[in-house]
Amino acid sequence: MAEYKINRISEDVKRELTDILRTVKDPRVTGFLSVVKVDVTPDLSYAKIYISSLEGIEQTKEAVKGLKKAGGYIRRELDHRLKLRRSPELIFVADDSIEASADIARILQGLEKKGEKPDED
Repeated sequence: MAEYKINRISEDVKRELTDILRTVKDPRVTGFLSVVKVDVTPDLSYAKIYISSLEGIEQTKEAVKGLKKAGGYIRRELDHRLKLRRSPELIFVADDSIEASADIARILQGLEKKGEKPDED
């Protein structure tokens, strides 16, 4: 299958998963969860979904456990919305990229404040 088609399907899955995550009722799936990346295999049998949270990697790992439990519901909703020939098996992976980028932003802001010169009167 052409790579552009796989990329398009990956983006469609990412968009729909972002919407579906809001409807999951598991108490572990709360807060600011974000779908960072979706990798779909060329035969559409598996989709690896990278999930990240602003609350830290531990909260993300708990959310991934909840998402694995709700995997059947999520897969069914995804199948209804996308109308693919084969509904991919979902593999959720905890990712700390959002937390890491927030840490880098805080460090840069700290450096920026240190680099400021006091106003001379």
